Amino acid sequence: MARHSEDVLKDGTVDARLNYTIDTGEARIDTVKAPGEGQGDRVGVVYEQHDVTIYDGRPLVANFDLDREGVVLVNHRTATKNFYDDVEVVAVYYPEVEEMVKAATGAAKVVVFDHTIRIDDEEKQAALKVRAPLRHLHNDFAEISAPRRVHDLLPPGEAEARLKKRYGSINVWRSINGTVQTAPLVVCDARSIDDDTDWITMERHYGNRVGVTLNLRHNPDHHWYYFPALDEDEAVLFKNYDSKTDGTACFTAHGSFRHPDTKPNATPRESMEVRTLMFWD
Repeated sequence: MARHSEDVLKDGTVDARLNYTIDTGEARIDTVKAPGEGQGDRVGVVYEQHDVTIYDGRPLVANFDLDREGVVLVNHRTATKNFYDDVEVVAVYYPEVEEMVKAATGAAKVVVFDHTIRIDDEEKQAALKVRAPLRHLHNDFAEISAPRRVHDLLPPGEAEARLKKRYGSINVWRSINGTVQTAPLVVCDARSIDDDTDWITMERHYGNRVGVTLNLRHNPDHHWYYFPALDEDEAVLFKNYDSKTDGTACFTAHGSFRHPDTKPNATPRESMEVRTLMFWD
């Protein structure tokens, strides 16, 4: 379980600022650079900060449900020794994530399709060729991009068959350097998001493809959670998409924030986020 020290973020609810997106009416394009090369060019993207209350999710976690709040916290001790070794991550951690998501959702099939390491230190980002924590609030899929990803990852016949049944996406987030001391993960309760009005589409231009994600506009009804002192033996699972349309959580905004109790000498966060598709029979 989580270790505590004077440098670890305090337990309890906090007031902090989160980065929302303003809809300017322009097309929003984010040109994504390779890991470690810094921030890419952005067009039509304007952020604004809002003061919000962020609730400690630990006392509530026993009642969290991926299909209701859209987020859960699980204990998970990985056999992965070196998260910077892509070969080991694919061989060891990916199968662990598949089983973790199956256990949490009841999905019959889980496909891990990529992972991202983020470090809250610019020098290390450049040296290790990884990304920075994202401060703005977002969701990794939009309605249009979820079926595209299924077609990208599955053979044509299987993709068509899977798209006729329930499918979705979950991200698995964990610290990879001990207890989180800076830039903690923040996740919005899916029930507090109005999917018809709160989302703003964003095109993400990569070298070989164009993805579509969602940024979050401000709504005072949003309800935010974080998990103080997240440890490397814990994992946060949160929903990115669900094709079920009966009120089941579909999108769950996430990002990072500066905790007001962060110490000047705190160890910069290092984390891994793994993205998955899940399919039910």
